[in-house]
Amino acid sequence: LELWNLMDTPIEEQQSFQNITCNIAASEPEITEANALSIDVMNFVEAEVLRLEQLKVSKMKDLVLKKQTELEEHRRRAHLVGDEHYATQFNIEAIEAGAIDPSLLLEQIEAYIATVKEDAFSRKDILERVERWLNACEEEAWLEDYSKDDNRYNAGRGAHIMLKRAEKARVLVNKIPGIVDVLTNKVIAWEKERGTEFTYDGVSLLSMLDDYRIVREEKEQEKKRQRVFIFCLTFSALVSVFICGWYLMCEQLQDQKKLEDQFKAEQELLYGSKPSPSSRSNSGKKLTRNPSAGTNRRLSVGGGPVRTPKSLTPQSRSVRSAKKTEDSGTLSPGKFT
Repeated sequence: LELWNLMDTPIEEQQSFQNITCNIAASEPEITEANALSIDVMNFVEAEVLRLEQLKVSKMKDLVLKKQTELEEHRRRAHLVGDEHYATQFNIEAIEAGAIDPSLLLEQIEAYIATVKEDAFSRKDILERVERWLNACEEEAWLEDYSKDDNRYNAGRGAHIMLKRAEKARVLVNKIPGIVDVLTNKVIAWEKERGTEFTYDGVSLLSMLDDYRIVREEKEQEKKRQRVFIFCLTFSALVSVFICGWYLMCEQLQDQKKLEDQFKAEQELLYGSKPSPSSRSNSGKKLTRNPSAGTNRRLSVGGGPVRTPKSLTPQSRSVRSAKKTEDSGTLSPGKFT
């Protein structure tokens, strides 16, 4: 059966041996068919094996190439591509020159395939997380390009689909730091357990993760610098607008003051100057001070100041008129005679 599978023997050629192959896994007491183990049957099977052995020798080169292709496929799936030191061991030219036994070489390739399968199984969990990380990185790159597109909010065909994808991409991108941390811990534990470096397509996975962290931090710093720069530009623009507005307002006030002064000057030329309230109050004060000053300067005969007569009341007026009549009576001519 192994030779048939190795030689890719058609099913039609295997049908004549079906009654024999069905008893391969059976024990001798279980074989009840007559002549199942006869000499003729044994000779018939032996002849088929010899034929397959001869065919194997003639097709050994093709068999080695086939197994080598299978090995490469397993290595590609396990992302072990890049470690090609084994290629010198499986040299087809050495087979053609007869320097290597094809059967031995085929066994070595099969053993190497088994080793690769074992490594792939141990790397399965990490590789699945790597695929998630790489997919998230692709979405991150797409989101950066999408954010730079000025037409992303246009109500064009398929715009809502792109918006939904952008929302999902943002959610996934926010999970990247956690994915990287978990993946790093997994790789460190794997390398510590096996005592070898975990490579991904020939590159150290830890170095890939470290490089990604550095690039991501640089991008974050660049975004912060851009935000600070935009803030400074906005603030300076606002300050410039405020200063310009203040300057314009001052100029408007100055122009308004000039217009008011010009209007007052024109009014004075037309109607003359009007005394201001302050000048009126000053003139009133001067008028009230002059009489008192004059009376204070007057001196009586005895040297004292003469008091200003008080205003006459009706009672004082009647007394004075009575005195006058008495004086006139004493001084009249009839009295002297």
